[in-house]
Amino acid sequence: STASRGTFSITLTVTEKLAPSARLLLYTVHPHGEIVADSSSIHSDICFKNKVQLKFSEKQGLPGSRVGLHLEAAANSYCALRAIQSVFLRSGQELSAESVYYHLGGRDLYGYYYNGLNLEDDRLQKCTPSKTIFSDGLYFETVNVSRDGDVYRIFRDMGLKVFTNSVLRKPVLCNEEISDTENYPSHYYDANLKASGESMAIGGGSGFSTISVRKYFPETWIWELVNTDSRGEADVSYTIPDSITEWKASAFCVQDDDGFGISSPVSLTAFQPFFVDLTLPYSVIRGEKFNLVANVFNYLNKCVQISAILAQSSDYEAEILSSGSNKATVCANERKTYIWAVSPQKLGEVKFVITAEAKLNARGTGNSTSPEDKTIYKDTLFQTLLVEPEGIKKELTQSSLVCAKGNKISEQVSLSLPRNLVQGSARAYFSVIGDILGTALRNLDNLLHMPYGCGEQNMALFTPNIYALDYLNKTGQLTEEIRVRATGYLSTGYQKQLSYKHQDGSYSSFRLQGREGSVWLTAFVYKSLEQAKRYIYIDDNVQSQTLIWLASKQKSDGCFENVGSHFNNALKGGEEAEYSLTAYVVASLLEAGHSAAHSVVRSGMNCLETASNSGVHNLYNQALLAYVYGLAGREERHQFFLEQLDRAAVRAGASVYWQRENKPPTERFSDFYSRAPSAEIEMTSYVLLALLNRTKLTPEDLSYISRIVYWLIKQQNPYGGFSSSQDTVVALQALAQYGYLTFSKKNLNTVKVHFMETPSKVFQVNDKNRFLLQQASLPTIPGSYSVEVNGTGCVYLQTTLRYNIHLPKKAAGFSLSVRTANVSCTGNYPPKFDLVLSASYTGNRNVSNMAIIDVKMLSGFVPEDSSLKKLRYKNSVVDRVDIKNNHILFYLQKVSQKEISFSFGVEQSLPVSDIKPVPVHMYDYYETDEYALSEYNTPCSPSSS
Repeated sequence: STASRGTFSITLTVTEKLAPSARLLLYTVHPHGEIVADSSSIHSDICFKNKVQLKFSEKQGLPGSRVGLHLEAAANSYCALRAIQSVFLRSGQELSAESVYYHLGGRDLYGYYYNGLNLEDDRLQKCTPSKTIFSDGLYFETVNVSRDGDVYRIFRDMGLKVFTNSVLRKPVLCNEEISDTENYPSHYYDANLKASGESMAIGGGSGFSTISVRKYFPETWIWELVNTDSRGEADVSYTIPDSITEWKASAFCVQDDDGFGISSPVSLTAFQPFFVDLTLPYSVIRGEKFNLVANVFNYLNKCVQISAILAQSSDYEAEILSSGSNKATVCANERKTYIWAVSPQKLGEVKFVITAEAKLNARGTGNSTSPEDKTIYKDTLFQTLLVEPEGIKKELTQSSLVCAKGNKISEQVSLSLPRNLVQGSARAYFSVIGDILGTALRNLDNLLHMPYGCGEQNMALFTPNIYALDYLNKTGQLTEEIRVRATGYLSTGYQKQLSYKHQDGSYSSFRLQGREGSVWLTAFVYKSLEQAKRYIYIDDNVQSQTLIWLASKQKSDGCFENVGSHFNNALKGGEEAEYSLTAYVVASLLEAGHSAAHSVVRSGMNCLETASNSGVHNLYNQALLAYVYGLAGREERHQFFLEQLDRAAVRAGASVYWQRENKPPTERFSDFYSRAPSAEIEMTSYVLLALLNRTKLTPEDLSYISRIVYWLIKQQNPYGGFSSSQDTVVALQALAQYGYLTFSKKNLNTVKVHFMETPSKVFQVNDKNRFLLQQASLPTIPGSYSVEVNGTGCVYLQTTLRYNIHLPKKAAGFSLSVRTANVSCTGNYPPKFDLVLSASYTGNRNVSNMAIIDVKMLSGFVPEDSSLKKLRYKNSVVDRVDIKNNHILFYLQKVSQKEISFSFGVEQSLPVSDIKPVPVHMYDYYETDEYALSEYNTPCSPSSS
């Protein structure tokens, strides 16, 4: 019979719901039960229902002038605005409609996969036997036609499940049956990989026609949240910063009904027709000289006589190197370059003020030098340069919490300096604040002046915000300003932490493909995000996935597998590592709000019971178990471990604390004296938390607890944190609980600091200014000072001493060497060379904890970006590379006794003479007493060593 054929057309309305592509399915059911079908793809423009438009009121504006920004979106949209200098935007890495859809790449439905399971239908039809048939004198052989595809595959390729008694599949020969999963197109897997992969992501007056003074040069200009009104509009205005540059602004919005939308970028050029531009390095070292280059640009439509004057200052010596007179005639669209040889004379920030003038004579030309010439334009530019001392920075603190009860309490402060001090680098400050968490609250975004580049360190920034908000809430001190700031940090930290999340719900510290999730870090993240739900939105689906993953790592005996990296080896508990990990996970689940009856918690407690019965000898594990049993309400076990810990406590004066039995024997010298190791701070903090969990605290308990707090306070750094990341989290949690327990609004103290030769400094602390940081410089170093506290309530006192030392010829725990290679010192090109770093671990463990190598750049030099990219993305011993000001930070997950080496390129960007050597500092992130130091200089400098 002849097959019937025909055509027909249908009309589809393409909306944003079909973007960027859709699949059209056509099918019919044949009278004898067979389904006939086909499908086709429809590709559309990328668009959103929420149409967002952005427009500046002007395309070009003068620096310092006001400009309007008009935003249109769906009514009552919540929009994020930003404007950044275009030179800092990386091509292809900006948020756009295309990139949003790219990250949704796994949404094209395909197959019957769910949570890693292949839910294919069983084949109901029996296979057709393969046999030869003789008919009409001819032999016929059955052939397999299923490889050409069938209706079942069309439905499956669209992710559609079909419930029917019609025929979907072609017959399959019994001897050639094939899997329905064969020939899956690879785009399904690629899309999911892309969706989860890391973004390669970073007026006139005084007789003058026009006078401009420029001193504000941010990289980011606008970063703000705004709401559109009922008409879907918002109008905001801003002052244009002083940079002569192009600004690119964009916005994205969300709205309940219309959803997400994003604008195309719009530009504003900040420009003036006559201006001066300065080029100088980020920093120099005392004793170095550099060329200060000033370019004066004339975009007026005429020739003018220009001059450039660098203001005199006692902070530097400057000699002009430009040929000819300071005055010159510059015509339209031309520039004149002035160069000064500058020698800074002071440490710290040095301010440079340069003024350029444009003049015309009475005939309107720039050729005369008469005093009657008229100044038509004057541009003054302020820029600063950091002048650093030689050597390496050191920072020491002396902290105490002084609680007065109507009496006078005195403390002595003694400042001493090491023998290898860099002269003139010492600075000391005394500060007073009226709350135990006051310093930490002021520095929630920077509790540690250490790198924050991995997932665990990001959580160390994230979690203290929760404890601070809890503390302020409970004590009735939470202000709107602090709430907005802290929740902002939480939201930012949450989004960043999701970039360390694996598809299975686990987390690891570095964003590298193939790296296994860490049970320890995943438990830490899970607990923290559950606690953060009190203040910000946390996706429950993400948390559920994480909990399922954690449960999958629990063995039949209730203990957890030690999967993934735990970067601080001192806290692994040696032979009891499995028990310490299980105790940590169980504590995290209890802190997250799960009850002791929860199946995972209950099984974990069984593991800990086995540990307790067989004997726990590691002090860290004892502290952790005391805390866990306190959380679980197991008072007998709780008390048992507290008694064991009390017998092991170190009592020194007014302090009580705990230290490890097998503490690494590191060298101690005055120039590298540091706080207690991270492990001991964390261990002591867990004991404090366990004590605070007691159902009833006696006066004797509070006295004992106050001695622990006294020791902990003494370990704080100037920013409110401690030695490292995890000890900061646990210690601030403990101090917040102690602060709430002992909080009193009756706080009125006078703090008097007696200087040796100058009048005393007096600070008043009361309930109204308890979060105000009051500070004074200490003028005499070395020297001794006495501090008197008189009144009622507690005050937090801290003395900070900062100085530089010449590099000591010692090391402890690491071996480090630095050399140069592939040196190019050709006169026609800037100097260029490779820096080769070689390191090994020399301590008494098999491997180090996570290590950091901090390489300071020579003055006027920058790293070669392509060489750093190779270290970031190629197979390398380096897990992460960060750039912070003029320092390159290399993260190494661990370092063994086997030497490792890597290199990167360095090139000169600005000429500097008399270049000084700079340090390279390697240290264990959690045991900062284990370190190594080296230095290097440019091989192209005559002064290189």
